[in-house]
Amino acid sequence: MNTSEWFKPGIYGAVIGAAFVGIFGFSLGGWVTGGTAYDRAMATSRDSVVASMVPVCLEMARSDPSRTDKLETIRAASTYQRRDALMTAGWATMPGTDVPNRDIAQACLAALAVDRSPERPENAVDEG
Repeated sequence: MNTSEWFKPGIYGAVIGAAFVGIFGFSLGGWVTGGTAYDRAMATSRDSVVASMVPVCLEMARSDPSRTDKLETIRAASTYQRRDALMTAGWATMPGTDVPNRDIAQACLAALAVDRSPERPENAVDEG
C-alpha cells in the first residue's frame, strides 16, 4: 500500500491534537461529564428548594404560639445540636410532609440568627 509521506505525521498530529483538546477542555475549558452535570443540577435544584422553603419555616416560627419557649430551647442547645432542636420544634417540617428536612432546618437556623441576643422590649431601660 502506498501512502503519502505526510500521512503518518498527519495521523500523529491528529491524535496529539485530540488529546490536547480533551485535556484542555476538561481541565480548563469547563467541560464536564454527564454524571458531573447531573450531580451539579441535582445540588442546584436541592439548594433552590431549600432557599424557597426558608420563608415557610420562618413564618411557621413566627406564628407559633410557643415561639419564645422553643427559641430558648434552641438557644440552650449546643451549637451542633441546634439543628436537631429546630427540627424537634417542628418548624423544619414542611406542609405536606411528615418528617423534618435537615437542610431546611440548617438554612432556617441561619435565617433565625439564634446566636444574637434575644429581642429586648422597646421600653427596656439600659442601666449600664
